[in-house]
Amino acid sequence: MTRPDTDLTVPFEVRFTHRLRFTEDVFGADSDVLAEAIEPSEGRIPAVQFWVDEHVAAANPELLHRIRSLCARNTERFLVKGNIQQVSGGEDVKNDIHIIERMLKCFNHADLDRRSYVVVIGGGAVLDAVGFAAAIAHRGIRLIRLPTTTLAQGDSGVGVKNSINLFQKKNWVGTFAVPWAVINDRRLIETLSDRDFRCGFSEAVKVSLLKDPEFFNSIARSTSQICARQDPCWDIIADSATWHLKHITQGGDPFEMLEARPLDYGHWSAHKLEMMTNFELRHGEAVAVGVAIDSVYSSLAHGLSSEDADRIVRCLSELGLLVPHPALQNTDELFLGLEEFRQHLGGRLTVTMLDDIGRPINVHEVDHDLMKQAISGVSAISMKADSRHAAD
Repeated sequence: MTRPDTDLTVPFEVRFTHRLRFTEDVFGADSDVLAEAIEPSEGRIPAVQFWVDEHVAAANPELLHRIRSLCARNTERFLVKGNIQQVSGGEDVKNDIHIIERMLKCFNHADLDRRSYVVVIGGGAVLDAVGFAAAIAHRGIRLIRLPTTTLAQGDSGVGVKNSINLFQKKNWVGTFAVPWAVINDRRLIETLSDRDFRCGFSEAVKVSLLKDPEFFNSIARSTSQICARQDPCWDIIADSATWHLKHITQGGDPFEMLEARPLDYGHWSAHKLEMMTNFELRHGEAVAVGVAIDSVYSSLAHGLSSEDADRIVRCLSELGLLVPHPALQNTDELFLGLEEFRQHLGGRLTVTMLDDIGRPINVHEVDHDLMKQAISGVSAISMKADSRHAAD
């Protein structure tokens, strides 16, 4: 072969498949959905290891038995390796890098390979951490996610990112990895507290503002039903997941190689608020505050009408998601989130704002005075809303 005289630059594409399923009872009547997702390879029965959020296991005492029963019914389809592993839930699992080493040791001890499966059942933080370990073991073990929160079912569970926190920075260590499958099961979120149940709808509001004005209108009309956990909420979760999936698979930038990441609307402050409050604010609550701030800022600095900004803030408030916190007064530290946001993506600062509902724009500069005005306004509204909820 003749050696080329010039350097080679060859763009290429890699084909991925994203599988999203919706079930009523994945370890009961719908168990075939999970069993069928565990596909054999080269005629071999695949190995599977289960990981469960210990908070979910505690709230669902029968869950481990139901997992074992499913496995016993499917011995011809897959081989379970080791015990069902439990891991701490919430941000704790993402704040201790040594937990990842434990996961890798379990994978190694079970002799999992790249055509084995890790099935993880838990909230978004557990999906992130176990997903990260699965992504770096053998450069990628097949991961099946079963999200157990509305937040994870409507957003992160269908995403292609996983990570843990380091250096007091949210998601500083992580990879992009497409999950083998995601199963959103209704029964798995029935034991959520009302607070955690509502949290998932901040991401639904976010994606509706980016993608579909009528979707936002439907959420705004349904706030009381959502808080009461009535039927419209299930369709909203499914629509949120579908919009996130469409953006990832059809948006042209699944691994965030471009300068903008619109699905992180409101997140520059949300991630910083989580760290500043030592996670006293749930992720969904921090996102709601961040979305409210950027919506008000969009009305002050860009084309979004003040009426629409008011509608967005009112919707989030009626969902009980605008939780007040003294950290909002520390704007100097909060503004450090802008630089952390820039570093996380690289290049110049690019923040998504709204010109109109359903019409996002990218901006590269933030007027700190106007942003402080937006933060102050949202902080005041959150305190009023909290007082009303306390009176109720």
